[in-house]
Amino acid sequence: MSQEYPALDFSTVIASTVHDMKNSLAMLMQAHSQWMGRLPNSERQSPEQGVIEFEFAHLNGMLVQLLGLYKLGVNQMPLQPAYHELDDFIEAQLAAHQEVFASRGIVATYEVDPLCPLGFFDRELVASVLANTINNAIRYARQSLLISVSDEAGQLMLTINDDGDGYPVEMIERQADYVQGINQSSGSTGLGLYFAGRIAALHQRNGVEGRTRISNGGPLGGGVFSLYLP
Repeated sequence: MSQEYPALDFSTVIASTVHDMKNSLAMLMQAHSQWMGRLPNSERQSPEQGVIEFEFAHLNGMLVQLLGLYKLGVNQMPLQPAYHELDDFIEAQLAAHQEVFASRGIVATYEVDPLCPLGFFDRELVASVLANTINNAIRYARQSLLISVSDEAGQLMLTINDDGDGYPVEMIERQADYVQGINQSSGSTGLGLYFAGRIAALHQRNGVEGRTRISNGGPLGGGVFSLYLP
């Protein structure tokens, strides 16, 4: 006589597994950092170290994104907005990628409009969007990355611009679709844009939702990712 087992909620299993993977990655990153601290300076600046740092950030970003998508799907993504000093906020995001910038020879700068020194948003959620976007820009940037903050029609606009080749035309044309299917040549799934769009839309004020936009050009001539928060 066969024993009946309750059906598994596969999405919950995946979320639990991703959470465990994220914890394991955090321990690995900590151990690697401690090991690096015992190496001579000359060995800390190797090209291989740059690859390791970049992929650590990339993996962590993907796991954060997957957990976020799960929480969004089951309505367990609470929004906790507050006022934040934008200079401090942007500096913190860049500092988290400083070792990767150095290893790849990328100069990262930022500009905050003096007329909008504060922003009202969920710091953790917006930071996760910027982290993924910065990591993506690092992959394609040649030597420069710029984060700018300004006001556009009453909305806070955070823009990440790089000096790479820019977004593919078809990606810009289909950005409203968000999930665009896996691009075999680039490995892109479109989930990053979908995640960013969902986080932006959680921020609402006076009936206006946050949104995202991708384009090419900007001061550096490459890809431009813009996050609008009401």
